[in-house]
Amino acid sequence: MANLRGENGCNWDKKQTHESLIPFLLEETYEVVDAIYKKDFLHLKEELGDLLFNIYFQARIAEEEKHFSINDVAKEVSDKLVRRHPHVFETKKNISPEEVRKNWEAIKKEEKKAKKTDQALLLDAVPSTFPSLLLAEKLQEKASHVGFDWSDISGPEEKLKEELEELQVELKNYKETGTGQNKLEDEFGDVLFSLVNLARFCKISPEKALLGACKKFRDRFNYIEEQSQQMNQSLEEMSLEEMDKLWNEAKKKGIA
Repeated sequence: MANLRGENGCNWDKKQTHESLIPFLLEETYEVVDAIYKKDFLHLKEELGDLLFNIYFQARIAEEEKHFSINDVAKEVSDKLVRRHPHVFETKKNISPEEVRKNWEAIKKEEKKAKKTDQALLLDAVPSTFPSLLLAEKLQEKASHVGFDWSDISGPEEKLKEELEELQVELKNYKETGTGQNKLEDEFGDVLFSLVNLARFCKISPEKALLGACKKFRDRFNYIEEQSQQMNQSLEEMSLEEMDKLWNEAKKKGIA
């Protein structure tokens, strides 16, 4: 990295900043996730390398600006792991995953107190730049840790029904008048937020669930396109009825 950013290095690399590298950092992160879901371990090795390169790149810029080095980054995470796993490195006590999570949050809270940051409010700890499904999940989890939560699954279940009814009202108005799109958008948001909450109670990752649904849609649509190619027919030439028939065919074959 020092060579790439050095006097005789790469002009593109030398121009980069923390901010300019954000799109690449996000892209590589999603490519790592994609390789994991596909269980493509050869590709995963490559993508983890690309992600690691981005981490080194960010650390190198920080070092040039006299903030910290890659060694400081490694030490920071090493110290944090030791500090937040006292049951491993200190007491040698065997505790449940739930106890580990509670201890982690308690230790994290004490660390923030010790740092005396300006972050005074609980939910400020959740980055607003998170993807929306993850953001909703994390906000709900944070609130739950201090007791702001439903007592059982019937709470989020009933809330979802309530939000769906409100969505139906706004949808009816929109269909009849063609107005009220902002209110309709609000209700869609409330339904999605409630769905995430219900998923949390069911111990289901909403992100993983939606990715599964997207994969199912992609695979079944690919089947339609593959069949159309075998019939020497373009998708544009096919009727909706023909595509529906092939979709149901894919469904019966268990394509998902």
